[in-house]
Formats: sequence, structure tokens, C-alpha cells
Amino acid sequence: MKQGYRQVKRMTPAMRIIHWVNAICMIGAVVTGLYIGHPYYQTFIADGAVDKYVMAWNRYGHFIIAIIFDVTSVIIAYLYFFSRFEKPYKKLIPNAKNVSEFKAVLVNLLTLNRKKEFDSSHADSFNTVYFTIFHLLLIWMLLTGLQMYVHGLESGISSIGSWWPVMLHATTDWTVAVCGGSLMDVRISHHMTMWLILCWVVFHIYYQVWRTIFWKEADIAIVIGGSKFVKDDTLH
Repeated sequence: MKQGYRQVKRMTPAMRIIHWVNAICMIGAVVTGLYIGHPYYQTFIADGAVDKYVMAWNRYGHFIIAIIFDVTSVIIAYLYFFSRFEKPYKKLIPNAKNVSEFKAVLVNLLTLNRKKEFDSSHADSFNTVYFTIFHLLLIWMLLTGLQMYVHGLESGISSIGSWWPVMLHATTDWTVAVCGGSLMDVRISHHMTMWLILCWVVFHIYYQVWRTIFWKEADIAIVIGGSKFVKDDTLH
């Protein structure tokens, strides 16, 4: 450890696993989702024949990834309120302290670290709000995706029983009205949300690198080792 710095735990092993599972799944979801919307490659089997199951495999992979996202979303929602490590929901409460910290972090970003008037050793309200936006976008992707999926079960039954499409209709049919009234509107919303999430990812990576360079506290290492290093004023 560099002299004059102290190590601060920021992510538990479970949180880091969820982070990387989501990152890998997101790549898979984009690759398979773009193919489902507009097939952009073919695979061949013996004698140069085209594999007719490519779309089926992409749909299957996309659906499995969605299930994984469902599971991690439930875990993250639980940890937001009941984690013994930290409770992010406390940073979302619009009280004077959180609003002041949010503004301070934003000013720090816009002024390229020329003004830093907040404690960067913990999860700040700016980053917490930013991650909450990501989770909300992800939930919307799941809801619109499941609506498109259940629309394909026109018979009203599935391999696991009729309860499954009934439940999906009950929980996602409202997205049709919200999006504009047709399934195509849901498809467009699903597609546009993907691009919003990709924009989110680009800024997220940029901001973590930015923090690492300007703050010199190894923020980018949090998702690998779970810790960062902050200046210890008690040593001066």
C-alpha cells in the first residue's frame, strides 16, 4: 500500500460477481438481440447448407440471458435495502446531505477535479443515482422483452403450463399502452433502450477511468479486488 493512503472496502465478492455476470450477459444480450432484430450472419453445416437453427439458438441464448438478468435484478433490489455492507437506497433519499454531495461530485466532474469538496472514500450519491438509472433501464428492457416473448405464445400455453403466459400477460401487457399501443412500439422502445444502456456503459467506463486518473485512488480496481485507496489525513 502506498504510504499516506488507507485501503477502503467498496464491493463484496458477491457484488463483484454480479457486476461481471451482468457485464458478460450484456454483451451476449446485445449480440443476440441485434441478430434477432436483423440477422447479420449465417452458419453453415455439411455440404455448404445453411444452418436453419441459427435464429432459434440466438433466441434461446437471449432468453437465458434475460433470465439471468431477472435473477441478478432481484438480488440487487434486495441488496439496495437489506445489504449488511451498505444500503444504496439511503443515497437516493433527496435530503440536503445527498443533494449537496450530488452537486459537489457533478461540479468535480465538470471542472476536471479542480474543486473536490466531498468524501470519495464511500459510494457517493451521484454514482448511486447513475447506477439506479441503469437498473431501471434494465428492468424496462426485461418487461418489454417479456412482452414480445409472450406475444409469440399465441396458443396461451407453454411447455411449463398455461400459468406462465397468463402471468407474463398480467405483468407486461401494460407496456403496450405505455409504448404507444402496438407491439411494434414495444419493439422500438426495447431497441432504443438498448442504445441508452450502451451509452450508459460508455460513460460508466469513462467515469471510472476518469476517477482513477484524477483522484489517484485506484477506483477502477474496485470491481476486481473490491477495494480502493484514499488519502489518510490522519497520517499528515
